[in-house]
Amino acid sequence: MANSGVVALGAGNFFAKIGDWLLSTNVPQQIEKVNFVGLFTNPWFIVPFIAFIGYLVWKQSFNELIIVIILIIIWWASGTEYMQTIIVDGKLQINKILPLLAVASAVLGFIIWLFFGRS
Repeated sequence: MANSGVVALGAGNFFAKIGDWLLSTNVPQQIEKVNFVGLFTNPWFIVPFIAFIGYLVWKQSFNELIIVIILIIIWWASGTEYMQTIIVDGKLQINKILPLLAVASAVLGFIIWLFFGRS
């Protein structure tokens, strides 16, 4: 039993290192500064994106197409005023996080049903 604590500490240290590395790459700041209008009017992004969507429709991969649409909606929702006010003065607003968790669990349940529930 004494070794299980060491394993848990090692796993926590591992994830802390990944978190530190992610923060050192400045990826979160780059994602926050994305110019959506510029991105969706840039032909270097929009042409391959439309080709990818067309490929999914052509292959009739509607499950994957729905996942892409859900990811786009999540990306859009992350920039809304609601999401920006979840943490105020360094404190998590529980009255705003509970509806978010309910929606997230419903989306996760839908995705699980999409892949495993239908025959």
